Amino acid sequence: MTKVAPREVGPLGRSVLEAVGSVVVGKRESLELVLAGILAGGHVLLEDLPGLGKTLTARCFAQALGIDFRRLQFTPDLLPADVTGSFLYDQRSHDFTFRPGPIFTNLLLADEINRTPPKTQAALLEAMQEKQVSVEGTTYRLEAPFHVLATANPIEYEGTYPLPEAQLDRFLLRVSFGYPSRDEEWDVLRRRMARRQEDAHLEPVVDPATLLAMQAALEDVVVEDSIGRYMVELTAATREHSQVMAGASPRGSLALMLLSRARAALDGRDYVVPEDVKAVAVPALAHRITLKPEMWLRQIQPSTVVTEVLANTPAPASAALPTYADAPPAYRLDQGYDDRQVPGQQGQHTSERPAVDPYRYTAPPRS
Repeated sequence: MTKVAPREVGPLGRSVLEAVGSVVVGKRESLELVLAGILAGGHVLLEDLPGLGKTLTARCFAQALGIDFRRLQFTPDLLPADVTGSFLYDQRSHDFTFRPGPIFTNLLLADEINRTPPKTQAALLEAMQEKQVSVEGTTYRLEAPFHVLATANPIEYEGTYPLPEAQLDRFLLRVSFGYPSRDEEWDVLRRRMARRQEDAHLEPVVDPATLLAMQAALEDVVVEDSIGRYMVELTAATREHSQVMAGASPRGSLALMLLSRARAALDGRDYVVPEDVKAVAVPALAHRITLKPEMWLRQIQPSTVVTEVLANTPAPASAALPTYADAPPAYRLDQGYDDRQVPGQQGQHTSERPAVDPYRYTAPPRS
């Protein structure tokens, strides 16, 4: 498999974003979150109003990443077998053969996932968590990479089945696009006229092997101990908030870590800073919070709770290095920090010299 260093993920990721951004106009921040979710190996819930480019975003990412793509329209009469596949009788062999469902792909667009009953929604649970499908006692592995991009309309309630907390928790993050500005909307029209056709086709920027290598490279992105504890503090604070009935689970802390690593790599770094955590906190935690019933009457949103938690939780100020056993050699405390990996820096720190990265947060001097 192709080997990709963490600092190479940034240029590749920016190329993918540029390709997708040539069709999906003016949503760079949201597109970065979607790509971060894919690089982190997770699934993304696109929750927004109709016509804001959710389906188009999924299709463009599949084309730019060079992976197989299938779209499944969720409806009230959709059955679990329509998602996972089923056994059919073959008259030639006089036996039952398995016919794979649309879930056997690299990128599955679960369009309007809240329009199908909970039984069909639950058909995705095993695939999203275990990367496998069980049909009539037989388990089938899903080929990597495998990602689910689901869309949901937050304002329509008639004929819909809201996702239960267990299903929402399987999504690494939830992303909204919002309305474009007037200039961005005019840019959409201008590009459509220049294209002279409805469909937009993107040439692949990477291939599946490169995408898997980019995902593997995130394991070398370092998370210093104080930043890891900062993630835990943020998640724990959602459980202790006075307006929250059920806060984020430890899976929320894991989502913060995975997305922070992906954002750091997209930014060209092989280490996480507190800004990475802050940038992904709301998309990673808000959909994992259940508010007290009276909060709905006051129109309090889970995102407001996460924003308040961010404001009240002190960010770490530390130049320490990570202590976990699998940290890359250049970051281990017994060897010091090799600053040749930092652009513009020369030389190497040893254990006799303080291991300080100039790009990391440092505690202010005491007076």
